[in-house]
Amino acid sequence: MNLYQRLLNETESEKEYLLSSPIIKRCFLGDIEVKDYVSFLAQAFHHVKHTVPLLMAVGAKLPEEKEWLREAVAEYIEEEIGHQEWILNDVAACGENKELVRNSCPSYATELMVSFAYDSINRVNPLSFFGMVHVLEGTSIAMADNAADSISKSLSLPKNAFSYLYSHGSLDIEHVKFFETLMSKITDKAEQDIVVESAKKFYLLYANIFRTLDSSNSLPEFPQGRYQNVA
Repeated sequence: MNLYQRLLNETESEKEYLLSSPIIKRCFLGDIEVKDYVSFLAQAFHHVKHTVPLLMAVGAKLPEEKEWLREAVAEYIEEEIGHQEWILNDVAACGENKELVRNSCPSYATELMVSFAYDSINRVNPLSFFGMVHVLEGTSIAMADNAADSISKSLSLPKNAFSYLYSHGSLDIEHVKFFETLMSKITDKAEQDIVVESAKKFYLLYANIFRTLDSSNSLPEFPQGRYQNVA
């Protein structure tokens, strides 16, 4: 079985944990407020801004025999540059101050996921990052466009408040096709295991970000802090 099919088959329960997050269920029922959406965007900003640095770290750590994968990482970098700014523009379109979000601290769940990504690249194996890619891009395809449609209908926000979600719903379809091709080239069982186990963990870590978003809380004040540039 190729690696991509293993990822689909062996992470089903972890994926269900993510998709069963209360805020995701409420979103598709139309039970959502602007503060929920802005809170989501704030945490998305705090992990998306690390995508390019993480990819750079992966490229630097890959061994010479994985030069074909390093070249693919370079393509990913070119595609991902500046996406965090799309998120901030969406925040502004929602009527919130995007600079407060830029200078805010991430939630503990977001910081933990980002920290784990860096740690697994540097301490375990750079291939572990592709477990994160599978989770984030696969989730975008499954939810992004539909979530944007549902939120827009419920909240009557302008279309330019959803540039991040709409772009990633369509963009990540191409990314996943590219990702599937790359993963088919990883045939060593031990290397495949690294990616599969990583994906399982990232599903749980990413789900916990959603599970910390609670509509009963008031809109975060986005306090500035000394850790604001860490995660």
